[in-house]
Amino acid sequence: MTPHPPHSPHSPRVPAGRALRLTVLVSENATWHHRPLYTEIVHRAHAAGLAGASVFRGIEGFGASSHVHTTRLLSLGQDLPVSVLVVDTEKRIRAFLPGIEELVTDGLVLLDACEVVRNGDGDGNGAGAGAGNGDGRAAGAPPEPGAGLAGEPPA
Repeated sequence: MTPHPPHSPHSPRVPAGRALRLTVLVSENATWHHRPLYTEIVHRAHAAGLAGASVFRGIEGFGASSHVHTTRLLSLGQDLPVSVLVVDTEKRIRAFLPGIEELVTDGLVLLDACEVVRNGDGDGNGAGAGAGNGDGRAAGAPPEPGAGLAGEPPA
């Protein structure tokens, strides 16, 4: 697979089948040259032509410091955990990994073998890992009225 230019409207896609998931767990306050670390990772993944990257902000967690960070009222906005997920072929993720090791000095970097079942929405508008509900709706969108669970008739 040839990488597309960084600003191409057609992002490379991971073919269905075996893939590697890179998960980077860091503090939301971690920075790289005065820029959020998670932003630097996403932009480097994009520049490297990887298939996609997503950032998720945790609502509660702790790490090496053993201090629990939470979104509860009294602790609002206090250095919450952030995870950056990148999925692509094993070869491409492993080639990207040395750059991550340079960036992440205080965090956790994980690699997991995974299987890509479906990538995109069928008409070329896929938006990366975890971008939808698998039925054409945006992530977090409520189900259509009268829509049942898979295999159930509508209510």
